[in-house]
Amino acid sequence: MFKGTPEIVAQRREEIVNACEQLYQTMSFRDINLKEIGNVTSFSRPTIYNYFHTKEEIFLALYEREYDRWNAELENILNSDQNLTRKQIAEKIAGSLEQRAQLLRLLSMNNFDMEANSREELLVSFKGAYGRSLDLFRLILEKHCPEMSAEEVQGIIHVFFPFMFGIYPYTEVTDKQRKAMEEAEVDFRYQTIYEITYNCLIRLLNK
Repeated sequence: MFKGTPEIVAQRREEIVNACEQLYQTMSFRDINLKEIGNVTSFSRPTIYNYFHTKEEIFLALYEREYDRWNAELENILNSDQNLTRKQIAEKIAGSLEQRAQLLRLLSMNNFDMEANSREELLVSFKGAYGRSLDLFRLILEKHCPEMSAEEVQGIIHVFFPFMFGIYPYTEVTDKQRKAMEEAEVDFRYQTIYEITYNCLIRLLNK
């Protein structure tokens, strides 16, 4: 790790993560490497090793930042003075995820390899952001659905969070994938992120 001030370290880590995010808009995880990331930053690939040891660590930092952004939206839902119905809870959470397509894309990747190739302290930091999402989701349900038991709330969480891993592939497809489905004569209607999230949540909340 680079022995600079915390501000410099944070600034350079942020620049590296931003470069990764920029590349991820047009490239796949497989095709992005430290050399490509270095070409987008203001410093060389060897310098990146002062902050991240693998590309998986950079993606994990991007992943964590996406959870932080979603957490900010969940906090807004939680701290609203409005008393929400179950339908409104589903609408607002679906709306919050609609803005986080990149989080859902990252969720659909191979998380096992990403976490296995990252140092423990970075993994702990990431898990903290993920855990905050779980806590905020639970607090929203407890606040607006006080009639639910703790077991019911936990049951919804245990279904919805694994469900999130599959949202992106069902909502974002390439022309090649769409054509293959048509040629295979698979009758399937693609939904938006909002639609598929809302439909899942409204069923879980009204079960």
